[in-house]
Amino acid sequence: MRAIAGIHIERRRDRVMRFKLPVSFIAAAGLCVAALPVSAPLLFAHHGTAEYDNTKTISLQGTVTSLQYLNPHALILFNVKDDKGQTTEWTAELQSPNLLSRRGWSRSTLKPGDQIIVTGRPVKNGAKAMSGQKVAFTDGRETPNMGLPPDSSK
Repeated sequence: MRAIAGIHIERRRDRVMRFKLPVSFIAAAGLCVAALPVSAPLLFAHHGTAEYDNTKTISLQGTVTSLQYLNPHALILFNVKDDKGQTTEWTAELQSPNLLSRRGWSRSTLKPGDQIIVTGRPVKNGAKAMSGQKVAFTDGRETPNMGLPPDSSK
């Protein structure tokens, strides 16, 4: 009998090889399989709000330059004019295109040139970016709801 990587191999006269796995290996494999349904959602979870200042909410009025309907998050690029008339490009990160589509959004919900008001949480580092919570047109029309439902399972 010889051992390779903790697995004992027994060679018999009839040339059939038999493997004897250590009990600890079998127990560890069983524990991993049992823990998989519990740990899998945690391994694939996405928690991306740490970069945003959740104590502040800002609303910016601007002109859409682009709606990037891409995974993992859709982005609105829009130009905002300050009090001095200087134009600054801002980015609003939205939910995933999948969730937005289920809420009524599409690639054509916002078009370049649309005048919008974006409300959300600014990034902590001072960059011209925010987490978009609500988007409305300046003429009063509202975009479809884009937030997570209260139970976040739909």
